[in-house]
Amino acid sequence: MASSMNFLCILGMILLVGAVVDGAGECGRSSPDNEAMKLAPCAGAAQDANSAVPGGCCSQIKRFSQNPKCLCAILLSDTAKASGVQPEVALTIPKRCNFANRPVGYKCGPYTLP
Repeated sequence: MASSMNFLCILGMILLVGAVVDGAGECGRSSPDNEAMKLAPCAGAAQDANSAVPGGCCSQIKRFSQNPKCLCAILLSDTAKASGVQPEVALTIPKRCNFANRPVGYKCGPYTLP
């Protein structure tokens, strides 16, 4: 629980200090840093591959899985990095949520969605 609270506090501070909304970015009108706030329920699962993935996390990830470019941008964002998200672990969340239609094989920077 403390990890989730830290995650939310760090995300909030980053957004207050320097988030920029980009109208034509990977996530449409919202920046990946802003969208990362919606993944707060995923904090533990994005840092520990053995952690259970909460239902609220799966719900948000499912929404972003429809746009793998946005999901990738969120997981590699400055906000995610500052929050302790490990991209190689976070990218396993769609699989850990048992999504049949996840973007398997999608290249996300140096990582590939399993």
